[in-house]
Amino acid sequence: MPTLRIFKYMFGITDSIVIPMPEGARVLDVQIQHGAPCIWALVDTSKPNVNRMFRLAGTGHPIKPDEAHKHIYIGTFQMSDGALVFHLFEVKDDPNEGETIIINKGGRP
Repeated sequence: MPTLRIFKYMFGITDSIVIPMPEGARVLDVQIQHGAPCIWALVDTSKPNVNRMFRLAGTGHPIKPDEAHKHIYIGTFQMSDGALVFHLFEVKDDPNEGETIIINKGGRP
């Protein structure tokens, strides 16, 4: 029987992010904790790690139109008392691949 747990993954502010997570992990949320951006994911600890690719874009930063269809929105977070706003996307070659959780925090769908 698999062991499911929620793990936290801290990451730095950079355009491209690679995070090893157990295969099939479900990203639940992205938020700031103690001044650092973190992703929380539901993981099966019995599965091997695979690299997950993420793209971080600040408000107003360009996203190439030929890459936008590969970006699956995860969530938005703020830093520096709201002076910096970032939007996290998971990058997939096939946006229909696997299960993706899209976070909607009171905004319009």
